[in-house]
Amino acid sequence: MQAAPVRAHALPSVTTALRAVESLLLSSGQRTARRNAWTAVLEDRRRAEDRVEAQYVLEAVGEGHA
Repeated sequence: MQAAPVRAHALPSVTTALRAVESLLLSSGQRTARRNAWTAVLEDRRRAEDRVEAQYVLEAVGEGHA
C-alpha cells in the first residue's frame, strides 16, 4: 500500500478564497464596514455568553442563601 502523494503547495483555505472574492466585489470601505460588523456580532455573542454565565452564578448564590 502506498501513501497518498504529498502536494508541494497547500490549497488555499476557504477564508483566503472568500477574502479574494470579497476584494473583487467590494470597495475598501465596504470591506471595512463588513469586517467591523462581523467583529461586533462576535463581541455581542461573547457578551451574551458572559451574561448567561453570570446569571447561573447569581442563581447558585441565591439558592445558597435561601
